[in-house]
Amino acid sequence: VKVYFEFFISLILILLFLPFFFLVPIIIKLDSEGPIFFKQTRVGYHGRKFKLLKFRTMVVGAEDQMDSLKGMNEQTGPAFKLVRDPRITGVGKFLRKYSLDEMPQFFNVLKGDMNLVGPRPPLPVEVDNYKTKWRRRLNMKPGITGLWQVSGRNDIVDFEDWVKLDLEYIDRWNLLLDIKIMLKTIPVILRGSGK
Repeated sequence: VKVYFEFFISLILILLFLPFFFLVPIIIKLDSEGPIFFKQTRVGYHGRKFKLLKFRTMVVGAEDQMDSLKGMNEQTGPAFKLVRDPRITGVGKFLRKYSLDEMPQFFNVLKGDMNLVGPRPPLPVEVDNYKTKWRRRLNMKPGITGLWQVSGRNDIVDFEDWVKLDLEYIDRWNLLLDIKIMLKTIPVILRGSGK
């Protein structure tokens, strides 16, 4: 039920936001050199790897600069987060603020790699450093949004708190909870709380 429900919702959202899929690439190209899309390997259901798709918000070669920024990490645990990341482009800041960079992930949902609602999609390097209890996050496909998104994602600096929200979602999952999270995601996006 979840798979079919989210497939059709994603299809509707792609059609609804079709103008953005034409406009955003033009803006990205005018702002900086490089590809329109950013593809990154993430870990999904039961550890299966997939290519997560986003509109590019960073300069070309941003991942190569990662080692020099590790000491500035504002997140505990295996995840990396830097609010004022110098690699983010001018247009990238705007796209992230309103989560527009994540729109191509609707295609990840159509492909079956992701859910609309689920745990945050981790990087392989993060999963390599997981404690045993954290691996339960991989018991469900990752989502574009989730409890972590509507519970102040930018204010969560302790990775344990992130995991608690993901595991709470997995344990409590039902279709009504998904609908509530989707509806709560709308004001979060409109407030422009992304970074």
